Amino acid sequence: MVALSSAVAFATQVAFALLMLRLFSPQEVGEFSVISQIGFFWMTLALAQSQLGLLANQHQPAHIAAQHAWRASALRGLGLLPIAVLAVWFSQLALWPALLWALLLAFCQMGWMLAQSFTLRAGSAWQQAAVRVLPPVTAAASALTAVLVGASLDWNGPTLLLSALLGYAVGAAWLVPALRAREDAQPAHQDDTKTSNTTSQSDPRSAALRMAHTLIDALLATAIIVVWQRLYGAEETGWMSALLRVLGFLPAVVHMAWAQVALAQSRHPTTTAWANPWWIGLGAFTCVIVLGLSCAVALYQGWLDPRWHGVWPYIAPLVLWQGSACLSAAFSHRPFQTQSASAYSWACMALGVLQASVLLAPLGLANSVDAEQHMAAFALVSAVGLLILTGWMSQLRSRNTHANKHHLRSKKKSAI
Repeated sequence: MVALSSAVAFATQVAFALLMLRLFSPQEVGEFSVISQIGFFWMTLALAQSQLGLLANQHQPAHIAAQHAWRASALRGLGLLPIAVLAVWFSQLALWPALLWALLLAFCQMGWMLAQSFTLRAGSAWQQAAVRVLPPVTAAASALTAVLVGASLDWNGPTLLLSALLGYAVGAAWLVPALRAREDAQPAHQDDTKTSNTTSQSDPRSAALRMAHTLIDALLATAIIVVWQRLYGAEETGWMSALLRVLGFLPAVVHMAWAQVALAQSRHPTTTAWANPWWIGLGAFTCVIVLGLSCAVALYQGWLDPRWHGVWPYIAPLVLWQGSACLSAAFSHRPFQTQSASAYSWACMALGVLQASVLLAPLGLANSVDAEQHMAAFALVSAVGLLILTGWMSQLRSRNTHANKHHLRSKKKSAI
């Protein structure tokens, strides 16, 4: 159910991205991408991977873990306000109302991320599906409605920002039951088996390490948009960010529909033992390639406005980068199941620093490289690093993994 709903959510978000290409100008998409990316950076840093801790540390009741995660994340978010101001200033957008939009997007998206983890642990199957599907459907439907209504009313408001905010708000609403629950309430079902099955799974990283890991990831994700805006302008940023938004959904879906589910359902080991992460990662990589080819066909056939022809040089590099990210995401649960989460964070931070050095290098050059060369170098370094990280994670084995394999072999033998 989670995999199916994540696929539907992915398809809806792709439709939303294609809607942006069809109905909005590169300038509008570029400005929306900058503000939404700053909001994403704000949200990611404020969470400090609390949504993963909510899944990995299953010794704590889900509603209590969600309450603590929200409070800590909200306080961090307020403390990060000066950094968000600096990011908006660096992007050369008007501080007002860009900062307000970024704040609203950040806190609503933060609630949505925690709601997804909470429903994986404490929600029914339909709740787990709805929390993933309804927000992107709401955003796409509201954007389309605003365009159709706005055409008759001659309204030129921030359609993309309003639609995204409404979608995130719908997702955040699913966290309300957890926040309203009393902390002394007992979970509906809790037994010794659950505790014994999850002893090998945990997130033992210190708060400082989690924050550092999150900071590197958030800075990199935001820097690529902000640096592109500063070096190459809003139109070039719109070309790059629109395609990145489409292709970047696949690694996110793999992480949500596979890695997070593997962590959440660790007390039911046979639920996810049947799937090989290599096949999941390679299947997602293939989907990235198909999406890239579809975009190329759309451009070649003239289905998109001629103003979007600048997307051409970004297709191959972004396919390589995001396809490699799919492979990495397919194994991202392994470090938490093998007591290797700290080593995983250090490896990710090292890769992030390497990526940042390639991304920021043109800022110090007298004659900057063009956008096509810059993206080719960045994507190549990112892909190689992600593949090396994937190879390391694929070698990690937990006691539960061996037990699962033995259980499946015994089951097959008994069936024979």
